[in-house]
Amino acid sequence: MLTKAPRGTNDILASDSYKWQYIEEKARDLCRRFGYGEIRTPTFEHTELFLRGVGDTTDVVEKQMYTFEDKGNRSITLRPEGTASAARAYIEHNLGAQPLPVKLFYLIPCFRYEKPQAGRLREFHQFGVEVFGSQAPTVDAEIISLAMLFLSELGLQELALNINSIGCPTCRKAYNEVLIAYFKEHYDELCDTCKSRLERNPLRILDCKSPICGALAKKAPKLIDYLCSGCREHFDAVKTALDGMGIAYTVDPDIVRGLDYYTKTVFEITSNDIGSQSAVCGGGRYDGLIEELGGAPTPGIGFALGIERLLMVMEQKGLSFGEVEPPKLYVASIGAAADAYAETLVYHLRKNGISCEKDRMGRSLKAQMKYADKSGYQYTVVLGDDEIAQKKAVLKRMSDGESVTVELDEIENYLK
Repeated sequence: MLTKAPRGTNDILASDSYKWQYIEEKARDLCRRFGYGEIRTPTFEHTELFLRGVGDTTDVVEKQMYTFEDKGNRSITLRPEGTASAARAYIEHNLGAQPLPVKLFYLIPCFRYEKPQAGRLREFHQFGVEVFGSQAPTVDAEIISLAMLFLSELGLQELALNINSIGCPTCRKAYNEVLIAYFKEHYDELCDTCKSRLERNPLRILDCKSPICGALAKKAPKLIDYLCSGCREHFDAVKTALDGMGIAYTVDPDIVRGLDYYTKTVFEITSNDIGSQSAVCGGGRYDGLIEELGGAPTPGIGFALGIERLLMVMEQKGLSFGEVEPPKLYVASIGAAADAYAETLVYHLRKNGISCEKDRMGRSLKAQMKYADKSGYQYTVVLGDDEIAQKKAVLKRMSDGESVTVELDEIENYLK
C-alpha cells in the first residue's frame, strides 16, 4: 500500500499535466476578460462552515465529508466544494467594503468520500466562480454565459443548458407543505435517508439518487409552479438576458441542485459530445448564504465544474489541448572539458529563454544522440575538444537532418 495512491486519488504525471495547464490557462484568461479575480482558500475548514453553509441534510454532509479532529480537538473538514470557503473569506476579510459586486474565481482540489468512478474521484478538482453583492438577474445570465463560453472555447459544441428557479424562503415554505403532503402518501416507498428528510428538508428528496425516490420525485409537484411574484419576475428577467445573448436553454423543473444554500436560479450544462448526456457544470444563486454564515445579508451566485470530468469528455471527443512545443536543443558532449563547457552553455541558453538539456547519466555519444531523438528535441549540437578550441559546432535539425556550422556564441541567436 505504501507505493500505491489512496483509492479515489490520481497522480497527474508530466505526460498529462499539460492538459490541466491548458484548461487552467483558458479559465484564467476568460475570467480576466469577465473581470473576475482569483481567490485561493485553505484546503480544510472548520466543519461547522459546511454544516451551516452546505446543509446538514445534504448527501455531501451526511455521507461524503472527510472530517477529523485535529490535535486541538477541533473538528476539521477537507473542503467538499468551493462556495462555502469563498463565502467565509468574503466575510472574514470584509470584501463587502470593496466596490460591489465582488467577482471571484478559483481552481482548487476538493474531497468527497464516495465510490470512485470515471470522472468522479475522492480527491477532485474544481473550476468555479462566485459573485457577491448583486441580486441583478443579469448577473445570473453573466455567469451562465461565462460557463457556456468557457466550454465552447475548449471545443465542446454539443452543449445543452437547463435552467430552473427554486424560489426563495417565502415561496418554498408554501411549496414544502405541498411536497410533504405528496411524499407522505408514498412514505413507505421512500429510502430511510429520505424518510428522515421528509420533515426536516423535503426538497432534498428531489435530489435523492435512489431509483425509487427518483421516480417518485419525477411525479412530485414542481416548485416552479409555486414561485412568488418576485422570484418569477427574476427568473423571467434571467431568461430575457439569455435570449438577448443568443444562448439557448431549456427550462427543467426537476433541477434542484444538491446543496441547501441555493435560491432562485439554478442551472446545469450537459454535453452530448460523447454520445449520451453528461453533466459538466452546475451552479445557481444563494442569496441567503452569507447571512447564514454570520455576515450581513448579501446576495450571491456561482458555478463549479469538475476538471476531471471535463478532461474525460474532451479526451473522448478527441479535442485539442493546445500545441506543446517540443524541447529546443540537446547539447551532447565528448570528454570532461566538453561536458563542463556544455554545463555553462545550457545555463546561458536557459537563462535567455531557450529550453535545452545535456547528459546527466554518463552516456556515450551514441546513447546521447539516441536519447535526444527519443525525447523529441528539435536540434542537437555535439561538443568535443575540437569544437571548443574552434568555438564552432555543427547544429543539426532533427526533423530532416539538415546541419549548419555555427559559432558557439551565436547558437542562441540562431535558435531564436
